[in-house]
Parts: sequence; structure tokens; C-alpha cells
Amino acid sequence: MAVMSFRENLRNRDFVLFWLAQLISQFGDRINQMALVGLVAGPHLGSAIELAKLLAFTIIPVFIVGPIAGVYVDRWDRRTTLFVCDIIRGLIVLLIPLVFMDRASMWPIYIVVFLVFCLSRFYVPAKMSIIPELVDPEHLHAANSLSTVTGMIAFVAGALLGGLIVEYGGARGGFICDAFTFFISAFLVSLLARPRLRLRPRELMREGRDMASTYRNVVQEAFAGVRYIAANREIRYIIQLMMVLFMAAGAIYVVIIVFVQDSFGSKTKDLGFLAVALGLGLFLGSLAYGKWGDKKKHVETIFACLIAGGAFMAVFAILVDAWRNLWVALGLALVLGCVVGPIVIAANTVVHKVASQEMQGKVFAAMEFAIHAAFLVTMLLSAKLSEVVSRSWILATVGLLFSLCGIVGLYRYSRRTAA
Repeated sequence: MAVMSFRENLRNRDFVLFWLAQLISQFGDRINQMALVGLVAGPHLGSAIELAKLLAFTIIPVFIVGPIAGVYVDRWDRRTTLFVCDIIRGLIVLLIPLVFMDRASMWPIYIVVFLVFCLSRFYVPAKMSIIPELVDPEHLHAANSLSTVTGMIAFVAGALLGGLIVEYGGARGGFICDAFTFFISAFLVSLLARPRLRLRPRELMREGRDMASTYRNVVQEAFAGVRYIAANREIRYIIQLMMVLFMAAGAIYVVIIVFVQDSFGSKTKDLGFLAVALGLGLFLGSLAYGKWGDKKKHVETIFACLIAGGAFMAVFAILVDAWRNLWVALGLALVLGCVVGPIVIAANTVVHKVASQEMQGKVFAAMEFAIHAAFLVTMLLSAKLSEVVSRSWILATVGLLFSLCGIVGLYRYSRRTAA
């Protein structure tokens, strides 16, 4: 049944176009990520604090724009939203290599990064909530699996190519490549058959005026979305689980980047190789879950993955710090990716199943707000802590703590469902 769903989705022209657009756009995102790491690593090699400062500007838009973005996504044509966001983000990213990279101050780059991720706050809920418009309900699980697999493929290819481009050619080329992937993604989105893409200037200007004049109504709708989530136990539970996961991710993210740089003596090359191994693991784990995971309870899957992922994170930190062997690190990263890959598929599938279509934009926007708040807090704390505590011990401790959280959560959930 799962294989048939995969085949049906791949025969769906609109879904395939959307799938390819996501593949290219997320490929560019990984190159951009490597370019940002390389940009910071130039004057501040091994500085978790400097990297955390830059990454904070990718997260702050979640709290400023995120609360209302889902409301507008539910009002607007989602295909138009995806197209416009891609075009504008591509143009803004080009400002970094063409205008701002040669300036002494990092503040213009901080502002560009902030604006790009403001637009992403509209893009992400539109991307997630358009999937039920493109596929039949019985193919939704397979569609979410394919969409997640898209991210895994892009992660692997973008990390490898981006790491090599930035290591040997500098960050400038990485930003240019990222900009053009946005333009290609926009073109593919424009080919979606229905509904017709609405891009007449007068309509866009009217949308802009409406956006300003109806802000009060938007805030009210945003609070309606919060009340909807508060009243829905399953959605609320999924958001809490994703917050736990992103707390772990935030605590690890910048620390593991500088840990790898210090361990293997390169800016982005070895980081790219490890990202490839992790991405391959995420791909395999997501693919396996996409085929067989619908038979399992999604919440139990999330807990099980959290337990295994935390344990392997601790093992990775201890062994890489002790041996400094790239092949050991690659093998452990591959296994880590396999065990955490199913989490996003399981969480997105639960939301799609239990949230009404007209509320999904607001639900995904609220989820983005919550998980990024968790990510930002733990990222800043761990980056500051890394100045006084061994990075390997930070990574190992975080892994073990969240593995323990998974064990406790699975036990409590099993008791609750058995009652």
C-alpha cells in the first residue's frame, strides 16, 4: 500500500513539480548554511559565540513575523506565496556577495539574513500546508515522506558541494549559488497547474495594503489559532515533543560545528563530509519510515527516535574527541541520521491528520514559533558554556539528557494510552 502511494504521488504532475522545487531550494539552503559558516570562520575560526550571533538573526524573525504569517498563508493563494518568497529571497541573498561582503561591519549581513528569514516565515507554513492541496488524503503519508526525503537529498548534495565551494573558493560563490536556486525553485512553482498563479501588480499592491490595514484582524486570527491548538490535545502534544527535539538541536548545533572544525582542522570541508553522512542516514531513516512507519503510532516513533538519537549523539562526541578519526565520525553520523530521520515525518503527518485545512497554516506557524524559541535559548546557552566547558562533554551530556527525556516521555505516553 505504501509503495502504491509513492507511485501515485510520482505520477502526480503538480506534486512532482513541487517536490523538485523543494529539492532545489533546500539544496541552496545547505550551500547558504556552509557559506555563513565559512563567512564567520574566516576571522573567528572555532568561535561558537560568533556563529551563534549570526544564526540568531535567522531565528528572531520567527517571533516577529511568525505569529501572523500563518494567518496570511491561510488567506493567500499558497502557490503565489511560495513563488514570491523565492524570488525576493533570491534577490536579497545576492546583496551579500555583490554589495556587503567586502565591508568591515557584519551588520549589513545580519540585516540581509534577518530579511531573508522573515520571508521564510511565510514560505515554511505555505510549503507545509500546500501538500494536502496537491495529493489525495490516502496518499498524504507517502507525500510527507517524499517531501522529507527531498530535504535529506538536498542536505547531502548541498552540504558536500557547499562545503567544498566554501573551503576552496570562499563564501562568495556559495551565496551566489544559493540565490540562483531560489530562482529555479520559483520557476518550478509557477508551473503548478491549479490554482492559476496570481501575479498582477495591482493585486499584489492591494494585498500589501490589506496586510497593513487588517493587522488587528490578523492578530485576532492568530490568537484564534492559539486557542485552536490549546483545545486540540494531539496537536499540543506534538508541539511539545518538537520543542524538546529542537532544544536538543539548539544545544548541539553551533557547538558541534566548531567541535568538528577543531577536531579535523578545516573550516567547512570535513563538516560537509559529515553532513553528507548524516544526510544519508536521514534519507535512509525517512525512506524506511515512509514505507513502513504508518503501521506504528507516530508519537511512540518520535519518543523512540529521541532515545536512540540522544544515545548516539553522546557516543559520537566521546569517540570523535578520543580518536579524531574521520571514518569513525562518518559512520556514527550515518547511524545518527537513520535513527532521527522519521521524527519530522511523524510530527507533520499527525498535524495534517488532526488539523482542519483552514487552520493548518496557523498551526504550522505556531509550531515554528515554539520550536525556534526552544532552539534559540539552548543554542545561546550552549555557545556561551562552550567557552568554559569542553565541547565534547557538552555534546555528550546533551545527548544523554535528551535520551533520558525520551525514555520518561515514552513511559508516560504508554501509561496514558493504556488507561
